[in-house]
Amino acid sequence: MTLAELGVVVLDCPDPRALAGFYAELLGGTVEADAEGDWVDLTTPDDRALAFQASPGFVAPEWPRADRNAQQFHLDLTVADLDAAEKGVLALGAKPLDTDDRSRGWRVYADPAGHPFCLCAC
Repeated sequence: MTLAELGVVVLDCPDPRALAGFYAELLGGTVEADAEGDWVDLTTPDDRALAFQASPGFVAPEWPRADRNAQQFHLDLTVADLDAAEKGVLALGAKPLDTDDRSRGWRVYADPAGHPFCLCAC
């Protein structure tokens, strides 16, 4: 039994519309932005999705250096029950990163290596 299914891969960046446009040109698909342009979705012709999120302090990585700016995206994982999924990921070794607002439809954690991911209620 799995705890979650992959919702969307989200890339943090300084200009979500521009980066979504690049990937739309590369992969094809349709781009939809929120009113502010802080969040942009790309749906590819094969119904796969990428999202792009504004990150004001974004610093590009110095590839292939793993010791500098290594976290460049996070995963949004869709779950049916946030509380049950939270118990499961904590049991697997995840650490909560954002516990201030439990009323939201999403929660933020770090995997055992420190990469952030969100559990999102479907």
